[in-house]
Amino acid sequence: MNFTDKLKRSVQSSGSLLCVGLDPVLEKIPAPLKQQYSDDSELIFEFCRRIITITKPTVCAFKPNMAFFESMGSRGWEVLERVVDAVPSNRILIADAKRGDIGNTSDHYRKAFFSHLDCDAVTLNPLMGLETLKPFLSYPEKALFVLVMTSNKGASEFLQRRFEGRTSLAEYISEELGKMQHISETHLGMVVGATQARDLDPVLAANRDAHLLIPGLGTQGGSISEMANVLANHRGYPLFNSSRSIIYAGGDEENWEEMVSRKVVEMNRMINPLFEKYAEKTA
Repeated sequence: MNFTDKLKRSVQSSGSLLCVGLDPVLEKIPAPLKQQYSDDSELIFEFCRRIITITKPTVCAFKPNMAFFESMGSRGWEVLERVVDAVPSNRILIADAKRGDIGNTSDHYRKAFFSHLDCDAVTLNPLMGLETLKPFLSYPEKALFVLVMTSNKGASEFLQRRFEGRTSLAEYISEELGKMQHISETHLGMVVGATQARDLDPVLAANRDAHLLIPGLGTQGGSISEMANVLANHRGYPLFNSSRSIIYAGGDEENWEEMVSRKVVEMNRMINPLFEKYAEKTA
């Protein structure tokens, strides 16, 4: 099954375009759960496992952020492997790695995320050049989400600047990814921030078929109504990522798991008008 087919099935079975980011921070884990575990790595695994269990019926994807596991040292990688195993096989698993290097180094990133962890997709940084993507291009069942127009304010320093006659470097990257898709078996998706909705028209126009990973809703303040307008003519699937807004929705309350579940319902309701468009495509 190729990546697009798996994505369609996941969207259909979950009834959602929502991706849950797994960014575990020890200090933010709900107090009732902390009280049950003295070992930090076991606590972080159990927190992530419960988030997955709570949300998996009504989200289409999960995105563990590598930094939050790597900061734990070797035990963090062990926790990550267990978290990856906890993600259902009928959901999309995205390694949020943001790697970007050339040659043999890039090939080892491919081995780590495609072969060892067997993720469906990985986020990559193209600023060393699109040659950094080459080791990843022969996998029809996989996808790349390439950083194109990120949700942080610093995007203005490079990605939003005019480049080669385009409105931005982001537009140029999008255009080049569209060309590269013709020779790539792997789907070449894009990361575009909901906080940059007003600048996305030319970026998306350059590559209408790319699936999108869209951070910036919730805590970062992105507008779903603005994104709906921008996506009106886009053919690729948009995955709206939310991390902190969902996984820490319960604070330190005893019923924190119930509150996480409610937050997912709330966010699905918010993006539901967009879901209706893509639901028709999965039929």
